[in-house]
Amino acid sequence: MPAPAVLLPTLVAVAILAALTVGLLWGSRTPSYLSPALVILRGAAQLAAISLVLGGVITSPLWVGAALLVMFSVASVTATRRLTWSWRRLALVAATMAAGILVTLAVVFGTGAIEFTPRYVLAVGGIVIGNSMTIATLAGRRFFEAVVEQWDQVEGWLALGATPRQATVIQARQAVHAALIPSTDQTKTTGLVTLPGAFVGAIFGGASPLEAGRFQVVVLASIMAAGSITAVALIRALGNVPVRPQPL
Repeated sequence: MPAPAVLLPTLVAVAILAALTVGLLWGSRTPSYLSPALVILRGAAQLAAISLVLGGVITSPLWVGAALLVMFSVASVTATRRLTWSWRRLALVAATMAAGILVTLAVVFGTGAIEFTPRYVLAVGGIVIGNSMTIATLAGRRFFEAVVEQWDQVEGWLALGATPRQATVIQARQAVHAALIPSTDQTKTTGLVTLPGAFVGAIFGGASPLEAGRFQVVVLASIMAAGSITAVALIRALGNVPVRPQPL
């Protein structure tokens, strides 16, 4: 546990940053201006809980597997809720995310690029799951938004005899591209604009800068691969749109 001398400045800094965020959003009349503060509190509580739990299970393959399963379940549910909830849609989101994650982790650990130990499986798996969730959300939302905005064009293709998938192929491609932009920019600017978390964490953990850089490159490639598989598979699964969808 952090010493009180370290914990107090942390609490003060987080409180000031949260207050600054809420104050600016409230002043600009942004909807749900309290949400960032609530999210920070929730994140802090979750990190405190997971820190206590992982201290005892990080070396156990069984418990690491259970932790990854929980992460994946929460990620799937979160992404599905952003796309309008249904059990069928949850199954589609979970299946496409699982495909991207499993293929990526199989390559990473199967080639020996990263040592296959519970500690590394948890670290890389958690990062890939989190980013796949974000990419699935962005891809799905962008696809439905594009279909709604460009429904006249989609309807025109349907009237000409195109199948629903053929009629929305342009929107599908745009959605996949848009969903991957944040990950692409993160990878492109690594080391120039930002120092990614995996790199900094490896350095703090005692790894050499060269080893930390090698680890980060593998992580970035994993994010891109898992995200690409997830986005393409998800939009392919969602592409059958015979009638105009409701706005999200």
